[in-house]
Amino acid sequence: MNLRLDSTHQFNLDLTVSCGQAFRWNKLNGWWYGIVREKVFKVRQIGNQLEFENVNTNFIREYFGMHDDLPKILSQIAKDEHAKSAVNAFKGLRILRQDPWECITSYICATYKNISAVKQMLFNLSEKFGDKVYLDGYNFYTFPKPEGLAKATLKELAECGLGYRAKYVSETAKMVYENGFEGERLRKITYEKAKEELLNFPGVGLKVADCVLLFSLGKLEAFPVDVWIKRVILRYYASHFPDEFIRKISVKNSLTNSEYKKLNLFGRRYFGEYAGYAQEYLYHYERTQC
Repeated sequence: MNLRLDSTHQFNLDLTVSCGQAFRWNKLNGWWYGIVREKVFKVRQIGNQLEFENVNTNFIREYFGMHDDLPKILSQIAKDEHAKSAVNAFKGLRILRQDPWECITSYICATYKNISAVKQMLFNLSEKFGDKVYLDGYNFYTFPKPEGLAKATLKELAECGLGYRAKYVSETAKMVYENGFEGERLRKITYEKAKEELLNFPGVGLKVADCVLLFSLGKLEAFPVDVWIKRVILRYYASHFPDEFIRKISVKNSLTNSEYKKLNLFGRRYFGEYAGYAQEYLYHYERTQC
């Protein structure tokens, strides 16, 4: 199937699936292959044409955030020269709408891990506890259901490379298996209330909650703060904070909850209702400049 992209659907597929917001995309023979819930599909972009197989147009529009008015969003977040540089470098990068269960598990695994390590952990989990699916002669694995991870032993999870995260994944899976994960309801309530509920899951701290809110629940005001965003703030936005605070956070690797909240609140206030887009553009720009 094909989807023609006009100026309001400004989109760059390569940037969107490789910028670090999702971990289970693979490019094979010019096509990007993705797995969402039980479905494996492929997609590629040729100019202003998006070609895809095994899913319908509505799915593509929703998953790739095509309903977001990207030209408007980018004009609003380009508030200073550095943000403008990030926007100009990566126009067409969109925020995905990932499966909430997979997203929360992925970001629990991502704690203090680089992207390649996270990808390996998630592949191991999917290979061990997911179902094998096929497309174009390639093997893929669906993401494990909550029941599968809830019933797995800590040893089995640790063997997938999770380390201490195995306990958190296990406990969160048990909560979701027993009580469900009300993604649609969380989408409809406020950012603050949804974040408060996510923090009840084991292994979900402030950053993980913000990532889930942004990358799966459509809370575009979320502003996750990781080591890259902290670096961006120290380099380009330090003047918005007291000197003592900047000195304090610049000499250590991790942030206290109080420090995280200050940086997060700055991002949401400074960039406004689309702070999450600003975060992803700044994050990817910082990573690619190193």
